[in-house]
Amino acid sequence: MPTVNEQSLALHEEKRGKLHINSAVSITNAQELSLAYTPGVAEPCRKIAEKPEEVYRYTIKSHTVAVISDGSAVLGLGNIGAAAAIPVMEGKCALFREFGGVDAFPICLDTQDEDELVETCIRLAPVFGGINLEDISAPRCFAVERRLRKALDIPVFHDDQHGTAIVVTAALLNACRFTGKSFQELRIVVNGAGAAGSAISRMLLGMGIGELFICDTKGIIYRGRAAGMNADKEELAQLSNHENRQGGLADAVKGSDVFIGVSKPGVLSAEMIGTMNAGAMVFAMANPEPEIMPDAALAAGAAIVGTGRSDFPNQINNVLAFPGLFRGALSVRAADITENMKHAAARAIAALVSDAELRADYLLPAAFDSRVAPAVAEAVAQQAKVDGVARI
Repeated sequence: MPTVNEQSLALHEEKRGKLHINSAVSITNAQELSLAYTPGVAEPCRKIAEKPEEVYRYTIKSHTVAVISDGSAVLGLGNIGAAAAIPVMEGKCALFREFGGVDAFPICLDTQDEDELVETCIRLAPVFGGINLEDISAPRCFAVERRLRKALDIPVFHDDQHGTAIVVTAALLNACRFTGKSFQELRIVVNGAGAAGSAISRMLLGMGIGELFICDTKGIIYRGRAAGMNADKEELAQLSNHENRQGGLADAVKGSDVFIGVSKPGVLSAEMIGTMNAGAMVFAMANPEPEIMPDAALAAGAAIVGTGRSDFPNQINNVLAFPGLFRGALSVRAADITENMKHAAARAIAALVSDAELRADYLLPAAFDSRVAPAVAEAVAQQAKVDGVARI
């Protein structure tokens, strides 16, 4: 039996990728040609020239997202470059279409220079209703997203950061429902201070959790630490670890309620889980091998375990977030994606699991649950109106 890798390779070779462009109109005679192209096409061009916002009425901008990567941090493969990143970006576009009804196009840029990435995205923006940044390494990804959000009037969203944060938050909200713990009183450890770890930390802090400790390869991030710091970590040091605790991961985990791993395999031991509070929650999301295997975490006393893998319960899967989020943002022509819109998305995902369904091994709706994208889209669209970023 061929492995999944062998089957996937054969599929990509047979299909020559995963995307095609299909015309939305029929062009089978002279009349149809004159409407789709010359001379008729001149009229929507004139309308847009007279009133630029009409581009949403007459073109694909209203329903199309650019999936942009520089190939510097692709899945677990690392810096493999623009061309090698294309299969992943094609796959992301297919997910946009299948799960959210949103059209998307992969754009892999042959540069890893921050200024060139920003400038290129700005020049591409007129044809797209939103930009999904993907697999750009930290800390450049923070600056690229920040600069593009400031420069453009369309949603810019780095999914490795915020998509992960939204789904983790949804899982954590339901874990609290199940265990009876207060979200606002949780003591949480986030292991990994890259794109995902930073965004998860900021989102949880923004939603009012009790205490947060962030660890990287140098240990706990704290105010005054010199080793391995950058501007993002310096800011996180000011926002978290109010005790200014120092030491390694074991020191951070002791007395905590939640471990969230976006780091590397095997770093969380059973002994560490034994020092956590009763009802411990472990979200070990390193792929393909988590920070601790689920059976070992449960045996060590964890009450709830989630991973990034589809072959274990409680998969933290970004596909629950980004298709609906962009669908909602595009539906109201949002100029930005606010923090409140992300919070609304997390709550919408969590709410799809009823009290009757909620179990330790069922915190999130399944990836193929058809209710997810519409529910997220509705919540995001309504919050965009509340936040004043909706233009319709």
